[in-house]
Amino acid sequence: MSSPAPPSTSNSFLEQTVSLMSSVAGYLRLPAIASTGAAAVLTSLLYFKQKALIYPSHIPANSRTDLPRPSQFRIKDYEELIIPTNDGEKLSAFYIRGPRGGPNSNVTVIMFHGNAGNIGHRLPIARTLIESTGCNVFMLEYRGYGISTGEPDETGLNIDAQTGLDYLRDRAETRDHKLLVYGQSLGGAVSVKLVAKNQNRGDIYGLILENTFLSMRKLIPSIIPPAKYFAVLCHQVWATDTLIASIKVPILFLSGLQDEIVPPIHMKRLHDMATTSLKIWKPFPGGDHNSSVLEEGYFDAIADFVGTATGQPTYKKETS
Repeated sequence: MSSPAPPSTSNSFLEQTVSLMSSVAGYLRLPAIASTGAAAVLTSLLYFKQKALIYPSHIPANSRTDLPRPSQFRIKDYEELIIPTNDGEKLSAFYIRGPRGGPNSNVTVIMFHGNAGNIGHRLPIARTLIESTGCNVFMLEYRGYGISTGEPDETGLNIDAQTGLDYLRDRAETRDHKLLVYGQSLGGAVSVKLVAKNQNRGDIYGLILENTFLSMRKLIPSIIPPAKYFAVLCHQVWATDTLIASIKVPILFLSGLQDEIVPPIHMKRLHDMATTSLKIWKPFPGGDHNSSVLEEGYFDAIADFVGTATGQPTYKKETS
């Protein structure tokens, strides 16, 4: 793998990602500014069209057809994959290697992204993560997102996450790797469910959550205030708050205190509910729902956590 580009290049890529995802946040805030007179309409949307609201996989434009590739971000050592699920879908994925023979070459981070865009849009985050930790990164695309087949829903995304984990466990290159699961926003809910179900095998060493919610029903009053009394109608539940106490692996909580989509109190409550022997709270005073990755110390916190969770020395970044 070639030497990383200068930090300014990495930051530029990250800023592009944040700018793109911020336009998505504007779309997600639209229901919140609707008047209370629209409560009946919003309630109908909540029940009958909630999958379209919760999983806007078509946002930003062309997200279902335009998939950025790692090579566009000067990433060279990677594979593009199509992974079948046991219910007949085909999932797009990237497996990106860190420095071969490096101190964390036996560590793979599984990335689950938020509820819009595709895995290609998060490649700058993966690249910076590799530069900061030396780990390998596995980016799995949900059904109905990017070029993966199918339609998204809670059951399906959980199947997808399990499919990705099983793939790494069966793959010769990664079957003995130490695994960490990293989820942003909706991806955090996916991650908690996956870790809760699979942590007893001993190959999952840690969980990283960024700007994740307690549950979709508890998030609705913030996103669609007029529909707060009808949140029970939400059948895409994602009850992260009922699972977090069962997590026994170390957890890193990355919270943007200016989050305009998921109120930061959600992350604080998840942290307080966690019972694992090692939980780390890392707030970012200037970070909003998408820009936390730009905050000073974000990737350093992950690098320190990887070292602590895996029992390996904290990775020293390469210099160009």
